[in-house]
Amino acid sequence: MSFSSPPNPQAYYEQVWAIARMIPRGKVATYGQIAKMIPPPNGVELETYATLSPRWVGSAMANCPDDVPWQRVINSQGKISERPGAERQRPLLEAEGVAFDAKDRIDLKKFGWSGKDESDIPQQAAMF
Repeated sequence: MSFSSPPNPQAYYEQVWAIARMIPRGKVATYGQIAKMIPPPNGVELETYATLSPRWVGSAMANCPDDVPWQRVINSQGKISERPGAERQRPLLEAEGVAFDAKDRIDLKKFGWSGKDESDIPQQAAMF
């Protein structure tokens, strides 16, 4: 079975947004990192989920409500992904103290959010 989006997009997006809301100011998380915090939906095999879920997280972030700090979610290379509105992301992150190197990357070791010290991660969002 092929999935262009999660079986229940709204339920999945709500989980993504709940996790994104927990990313502290001055920290970032990757699409894949957030995807790994959410178990595969029923009917989606783990291998399929691992392949598709970062894109699903990207779709969730593209459709997020105003209270979600969308700017704190970046790609696995530590870069801002090309998409509508991307030109606003860097200034928002820099205003939070996130620095970019000469190749427009963010040091994930310095600015990456582990999620591990957050005690209120939703139950359905199990850690890796």
